[in-house]
Amino acid sequence: MGLFSRSKKNDGWLTIAFLGDGICTGSVKRVRDGKASVETAAFYPATPSHSPELLDKLARDLRGAACGTMLGGREYQLLSLDAPNVPAEELKTAVRWRLKDMLDFHVDDATIDVLDIPVDKTSASHTHMMFAVAARSSVIESRQALFADAKLRLGVIDIPEMAQRNISALLEPAGRGLAMLSFDNDGGLLTVTFNAELYLSRRIDVTLAQLLEPDSDKQQICYDKITLELQRSLDHFDRQFHYVAVAKLLLAPTGAPGLHEYLAANLYMAVEAMELADVFDLSKVPELAEVEQQRRFFLTLGAALRHEEAAL
Repeated sequence: MGLFSRSKKNDGWLTIAFLGDGICTGSVKRVRDGKASVETAAFYPATPSHSPELLDKLARDLRGAACGTMLGGREYQLLSLDAPNVPAEELKTAVRWRLKDMLDFHVDDATIDVLDIPVDKTSASHTHMMFAVAARSSVIESRQALFADAKLRLGVIDIPEMAQRNISALLEPAGRGLAMLSFDNDGGLLTVTFNAELYLSRRIDVTLAQLLEPDSDKQQICYDKITLELQRSLDHFDRQFHYVAVAKLLLAPTGAPGLHEYLAANLYMAVEAMELADVFDLSKVPELAEVEQQRRFFLTLGAALRHEEAAL
């Protein structure tokens, strides 16, 4: 299993996500009509979070259930590039060649896969973009070994962009794109989706801890930096994907005082705050109504929404 391996259709994964202070697990159940139901959500505090003993405990609790995991924001690179004009069977080789001067490690040490960005079918332009995802092979192999040693059935290794895409796809207005912004210990993550496809991903160098900084002057610096990065990224998106009308920006749960109001006052598009209940039925895990739990489980539950093609 490498990056973006394919799996058989699955109605939901139990996702195991490694955070700085422990492990989050979450599973959801999709229903034909209505919101997906959060079946389980648990946090296991541990430092380091990659503790073999903790994984052994999880394996006993899960009793052989299939599961997925997710790389941290600093464990891979996601790059946008022109799609090589080559046959499908030669695509990854061609992408690997293009990435050789773009990675911060040697391309021979990389596990690479690709994500297609749909083209404008009404345009005469033949420009075709794609995302390339690259992680050190040693990182992938180490994660696989952790699960194998604990006898956990690892079916998928995902990335945060795709987890956020899964949530965004369920909230898109018909025929419009949707921008979404979340924060965790790796920083901010801006995505734009359209027709359930990922079109844009940008990292913002402001962590959740910085957002929650009690010093109002420091917090204001963060808010200004976020606003500037959003303006630049969304302007760039408008120029590159002029055929996608972005309806609004959704702000994932943060607990940061005044951030929603500040962005709404300083961006040219509508900004709305969202919560997990907009996407999920939380009745089986009522503690997820708390904003602290929502921001902790946001990407974990997004990854658990994956139900067809496994990634990474």
